[in-house]
This record gives sequence, structure tokens and C-alpha cells, in this order.
Amino acid sequence: MTRDLRVARNRALLTFVLAGLMCGTFTVRIPALTDKLGMSEASVGVVLLAWGVGALVTMQAMRGVMARAGSRAVLRVGAPLTAVSLAGVAFAPSVPWVIAAAAVFGMAFGAVDIAMNAQGSTVERAFGRPLMNGMHAGWCVGAMAAGALGTAAIATGVSFSANLVAVAVVSAPMAFLLSRGYLPDPVAPAPAADRARRRMPPVVYLLGVIAFCAFMVEGAIADWNGLFLRDTVGAPEAVAALGYPIFEAGMLAARLAGDGLRTRLGTRRLIIVSGLGTAAAFALVIATSSALVAVPGMLLIGLTVATVSPMAISLAGSATATPGPAIAQTSAMGYAGLLLGPVAIGFLSHAATLRTALGVVVVLGALIAVAARFLPRGPAAAEIAPIPERRAEPVKLAA
Repeated sequence: MTRDLRVARNRALLTFVLAGLMCGTFTVRIPALTDKLGMSEASVGVVLLAWGVGALVTMQAMRGVMARAGSRAVLRVGAPLTAVSLAGVAFAPSVPWVIAAAAVFGMAFGAVDIAMNAQGSTVERAFGRPLMNGMHAGWCVGAMAAGALGTAAIATGVSFSANLVAVAVVSAPMAFLLSRGYLPDPVAPAPAADRARRRMPPVVYLLGVIAFCAFMVEGAIADWNGLFLRDTVGAPEAVAALGYPIFEAGMLAARLAGDGLRTRLGTRRLIIVSGLGTAAAFALVIATSSALVAVPGMLLIGLTVATVSPMAISLAGSATATPGPAIAQTSAMGYAGLLLGPVAIGFLSHAATLRTALGVVVVLGALIAVAARFLPRGPAAAEIAPIPERRAEPVKLAA
């Protein structure tokens, strides 16, 4: 392992941490934003929707950008811009302005999300072994750090604006410094780059379906677990508030162990097991009326679903000669699930009950397992396609 590879791996990992910190800071301080501007719940929903749509639009447009520019160039611009746009949210003086600022923040973050996953894929292929789960564990660390810093800011009376600006001021120069150690993406000749922009192998869309289901599970937990635990299971509000941190702790633990499990079991088998485990764990949670079962059940769901989306993105990065466009396509499909899933569950819960609506998550876990059975078979050692030399044709995906 050369020093350059170690530096690239560490800087890619820290980029995930930094992205989780910026995004988590925005999410954690939303209650303070509502107090600052006197926002209703409907207005908060519009702000979150603007952020999500902004991210999704950028992700969908990134196929061509990644094919031309590569992850290193996008991160050099996009990561500092994400920090600046976070400060823009802090200074928004009214609800219309904060909606616009959230959309810009989402667009900048969408570009960074695609590029950091593409950089992670490039590093992974240079190493020749799984690393993507560890990268996504970095995101969990950043999000948890944002929660801890937000709690400290609230306890000490730091305002919403000051909290966001402080994170932005630290993040912008750090993002620029991290960009100095990234690896260049694999370069394909112009005809191959054009094909990457216009046409993807079918497996990329299959991986997008798997990512869609996994992200929809994560979104359902993030947005609905508190209400489910409090109003349906009957847990006290303080206990219900533990559901999401426990879920995130399970996600972090699974992602720290995920690369080793992937090496031993193989990607295809691990995704199948994860999908079935997610379905079983969520079935247990929605079937119970005991908080003593439901709250620890959130840990099980985090443990089972955590590795699915990183592995789908990693396989997409190995599906073509250049990882960026394929990762952009798979990630855009995945984040559509994160954006649309909680909304769909809201409509279903209005028509029936929240317990019934969350049964969709059991179906999603089963769909992950079924879709994974259609992934190509192959030995575990071949699952990370090496960076091709002097080749324009797609790299065969083995999983």
C-alpha cells in the first residue's frame, strides 16, 4: 500500500464525515429554525422538500458532469460550496428565502454526495478490496457529531444561525484541504465517456432499485419512528426519542463491520441476507405493542439495512469503466426513495393506520432480497473491479 493510497483513503473517509456533519447540522437545528421564523409544520415540510428536490435534481444531472469532470474536480468546487450554502440557510431572513436557501444547499449537497461516492469507489478499486461500508460509517460519525454539537449549542444558548455558520466556517477550508489528496477517476476515451452519459448497463438500474428500497427504509425510520413509538406503541416521549439514535448506532456498527462481512460472504449473499433481516426485524417491531421490544428493534433494523445502499453504490462504481456516471444513476434512484418513501407512508397512514402503513417496509426488505438474486454471481475477490488500464469497454460486474 503506497502512501498516496493511504492519504486518498483517509481523505475520502473524512469527506464522508464532513458531509454528514454539514447535513446533520441542518437537520438537528430545524426546531430552532421554526422558532426563529415562526414556521408552521407545513412550512417545515416545504423546506425539507425543497432540500430533497434540489439534491435529487442535481444527482440526476450528474451523469454527464461526472463523465466529463470526475469526482476530484466536482468535490473541489462542490464541498466548499455546500459549506457556503449552509451559511446561506443560517442567514435566510424569511420563509421564502429559507426555502430557496435550502434548495441551493440541497443542490450543492447532491453534487457532493455523488462525487464523494465516486471518489470512494475509485479508492476502493485502487485498493482492490471493499471499503465503501467504512466510508459510509464516516457519514454516520459526522451525523452523530452534528447531533452532539447541536445538543451542546442548545444547552449553551448558541443560536441557530451561529451554529450553522460555525460549522460552515470550519467545513469550507477543510473541504478544500481534503481535495488535495484525492485520486483521479479512471479515464475512458471520449466515445466510452459519451456512452457512459447516455446508456448504462441494466445492472446499474437493478442496483438503483435496491438502493431505492434501502433508502426508503432509512427514510421511513428517520421520519416516522418517533411517532410510531409514541402514538402507536405507547412509549413515553423521552423513550420514543431514543428510537432514531439507536437505529443510527446500529447503522454505524454494521457499516464498521460491513466490509469484512462482504469479503467473507460476498456482496450478493450479504445483500440477500440484509434484505431478509430487514423484513424480519421490521415485522417484529410493527407487530409488537411493547416499547421494550420496539425500541431495541430499531437497533436490529439499523444493523440489517445499513450495508445495502453502500454495497449497491460500490457495485455501480464497478459496473462501468468510469464510476461517476453509474454511481450518479444509482444514487439518484436511491435518493428518490429517501424523498418519496416517507411521503407515501404518510398518505397510507392517513388512509389506514401508521402500523399498517409501515408494513410497506417489510415488503421493501423482501424486495431487496429478491432483487439481489438477479445480480450476477462471482467470486468475492472479483467483486471490486480493478481500475482498467487502456480499456474503454465496460468492466464486467461480478457480485
